[in-house]
Amino acid sequence: MKNQNALSAYQQNSVRGTTPVGQVVALYDTILRDFYRGLAAFESGNTEARIFELNHSITVIAELQSSLNFEKGEAAARRLNNFYELTRVLILKVSVSPSREGFQQLIELFKPVRQAWETINQELPASLPRESTPAVSVSMTSVVQASAPVPQPEAAPTAGIWRG
Repeated sequence: MKNQNALSAYQQNSVRGTTPVGQVVALYDTILRDFYRGLAAFESGNTEARIFELNHSITVIAELQSSLNFEKGEAAARRLNNFYELTRVLILKVSVSPSREGFQQLIELFKPVRQAWETINQELPASLPRESTPAVSVSMTSVVQASAPVPQPEAAPTAGIWRG
């Protein structure tokens, strides 16, 4: 438990010195870590840990979703919102009917979107103050494109949620 607290403190300090886009990348890293830990818990038969990790990923997604700016982000914000809605449904499906394939699908959905955010973060001018990075609108295209190919799961009750 001591190592977990040290890791958490390190991660919090690392995020404080980054751009807002870098903070989004860190949240995606957290979600992916939750999925990998949830998969490991599933494979070891630890139901409590699996559910904890999936619930934590939903909490982080809710934080990302609550920070969307629909006025400035327009299409990108709408698509990310739809992506978050769909993936929350998929997370709940994996929580109720866990499978290795379900976890892998979640990981594969979040990886390219995380990479798109990382690309945006790397393209930000180094001269910008870290605390006051302006909204990134032009580069949001890569995030929208990265989130575009999300498949509609066959068995999930998602009709009307994903409007790609």
